[in-house]
Amino acid sequence: MILSNYDLFVLSAGAILFGLFLLIKGGDWTIDSAVFIAQRTGLSPLFIGATIISFGTSVPELFTSVNANLQGFPGIALGNVLGSNIANILLVLGATAIVFHIEGKAKDLIKDLGMMLLATAIMVYGMYQGIFSTQLGLVMFGILVCFVFYQFRTDSLDVEIDDHSDDNCPISSMGMALVILFAGLCALALGSEMLVKGAVVTGTLIGVPEAIIGLTVVAFGTSLPELSTCIAAARKHSVGLILGNIIGSNTFNILSIVALTAIIKPLEVTPVLMGMQLWAMGGIAIGFSIWMLTIGKITKPVGIVMVTAYVAFIALQYIVPTGA
Repeated sequence: MILSNYDLFVLSAGAILFGLFLLIKGGDWTIDSAVFIAQRTGLSPLFIGATIISFGTSVPELFTSVNANLQGFPGIALGNVLGSNIANILLVLGATAIVFHIEGKAKDLIKDLGMMLLATAIMVYGMYQGIFSTQLGLVMFGILVCFVFYQFRTDSLDVEIDDHSDDNCPISSMGMALVILFAGLCALALGSEMLVKGAVVTGTLIGVPEAIIGLTVVAFGTSLPELSTCIAAARKHSVGLILGNIIGSNTFNILSIVALTAIIKPLEVTPVLMGMQLWAMGGIAIGFSIWMLTIGKITKPVGIVMVTAYVAFIALQYIVPTGA
């Protein structure tokens, strides 16, 4: 039986809706368990957000990029990472700031922001080399492993953690917290996979080019775990998890996703991504870092500007010719 385009569109729309449901539930479970673990172990929410949550919410990007590269679509793999890093800052943090005031201290953020900027610089370097080789991938992943180990060894055990957990929170033990954390991460990964598959099919049906699909549709879909976990963290007033999640995710996207994808198979750079897409990612990362280290807060008006900028960026991808 051959399905019509209409039937395929309906099925892909259903996958998108079910994926969104899993993302919302997965975000709640992940944040509940992460806050519980942070409170019981003495690790700061910033560390938990920058490691466990960041890696968990980056799993969809990892699966998508590896599969795309193995199937001969490096444009989707790299576009996914570039677009996700842009979406994480402008869309996710912007949308979160609209509903919850985000504020951080420079002394708490400087090492994480520094690593994010280093990862961004490595990304730019690799893009200009024209290929992310297996050797470069190994170096990138090695840097990430060393940084996570450093984070763990230097993370303060005296960080004050806001206790705004729900009274109805079902978590009562560390074992239960770990189970719920695993279930939450699985829901995030599955939900994102379904959403991305549905979005890609929808994009293909309307004739959207591969590179633009990776940069916009796929990147948006794989950034939804960050959005759902940040919104959940905002409801629980855990600013450390919000900032740690975004900064860590952007670092993980480059030093784990691009690195592991290149280790499995050298990742060739698609020329269409060498224009404003690459420089937008770098400029946004630098601007965000400077803003947080000087101003230190993202208010509702700033959040509105950020989301508007993201919408404008996405619109430009379909308006301005790519040359590909």
